Amino acid sequence: MDGEGSKLKKSDGFRHIRIVREDGVSRLILARPPLNVMNLEMMREITTAIETIARDKALKAMVIEAEGKAFSAGVDVADHTEDKMEEMLTLFHHIFISLRTFQQPILGVVDGPALGGGCELITYCDVVFASDRATFGQPEIKVGVFPPVAVVALPKLIGKRKTFEMVLTGKTIVAEEAYRIGLINRVVPREKLGEEVDAFLSELRGLSAIVLRMTKRAIFETLGLGFEEGIQVAERLYLEYLMKTDDAREGLQAFLERRKPVWKDR
Repeated sequence: MDGEGSKLKKSDGFRHIRIVREDGVSRLILARPPLNVMNLEMMREITTAIETIARDKALKAMVIEAEGKAFSAGVDVADHTEDKMEEMLTLFHHIFISLRTFQQPILGVVDGPALGGGCELITYCDVVFASDRATFGQPEIKVGVFPPVAVVALPKLIGKRKTFEMVLTGKTIVAEEAYRIGLINRVVPREKLGEEVDAFLSELRGLSAIVLRMTKRAIFETLGLGFEEGIQVAERLYLEYLMKTDDAREGLQAFLERRKPVWKDR
């Protein structure tokens, strides 16, 4: 990526998405109106964008959001044909492999429906803000299939019973219900969604990029571990990696000297 304020637009090789880079944050914007349905080409673009953004070591966060009246209505049903099925699944699942290995925090922003693959996309965001008009659902069972990413990701987020309810019925839930079951972090009035997202990003911009990455790594590497094993992993990461960064030493020194830290992002 280029320096602060640079922008990649559709004319830079993307037809169905946009990337906007500003002040340590990259926004990956789904831009295939009206419903941001993901076809094969769009899936390739999303993965390319994620992998491109990931190379920016000064990045504080990536935002995944959308233009139009929907976040995403999912994967194009036209690509569920016998001749395209294997390629479609490979391309779609590669998005999530790229998201799972993405080191910086990922913020999902949903305004409108996030259905099928669109709902699955937000399950791999670290923090999700939604407007009060957002809806979520996995309707795949209604067309005779199941959602592979959702059956893996949802139990870890909302538990087994709520996963069964969503996936077996294919029902759509409103933002308040998604918040109640732990699928998203925050519900915001639509007119204040941008303001709330910007306030959250402002907090991240004031932090060290490398410490943000190390903190996310510690959370992921200790997920599912018992306390003793988990604390050993966290301690190893703390001593062998975190404390060898310039910014960890700077943060502690700045606190002792009662001054604002000057981050080097390394």
